[in-house]
Order: sequence, then C-alpha cells, then structure tokens
Amino acid sequence: MADKVKVWFDAEADYLEVRFSDGIGVMKETGNDAVMERVDAGGHVIGFSVLGVSRFNKDKPLVAELAAA
Repeated sequence: MADKVKVWFDAEADYLEVRFSDGIGVMKETGNDAVMERVDAGGHVIGFSVLGVSRFNKDKPLVAELAAA
C-alpha cells in the first residue's frame, strides 16, 4: 500500500485522478467507460482516473476492476 496518495480534481473538466506513485505510467481502459487505470512498466496499478464524476449517483458506488500485476 502506498504511504500517501495524490488526488486531483478538475471541476471544469469533471475529472478526478488519484495517484499512488509518482512513477511513470500509461493509462489503460477498464471495464467501466468512465474509469482509466495508470500502470507502470511492470503492470502494477499506480493510479486511476474518473471522467464525468458529477454524473454518478451519490447513493451508489462507482465500481471498476483494476488490473493486477
């Protein structure tokens, strides 16, 4: 588990990003069209992003599976 996380929210773009590491990574699709995962060269998840955050139902969690290395 990461010692700390970094969270960015851009209200104008309605975009949220959470990073567990400052390492270099690439964005990959997930099974949820709104969620992308950031993975490092070894395939480890180092973050994720959510597009269209405000459109989600506040009473239901957003569910997406992130890849395991």
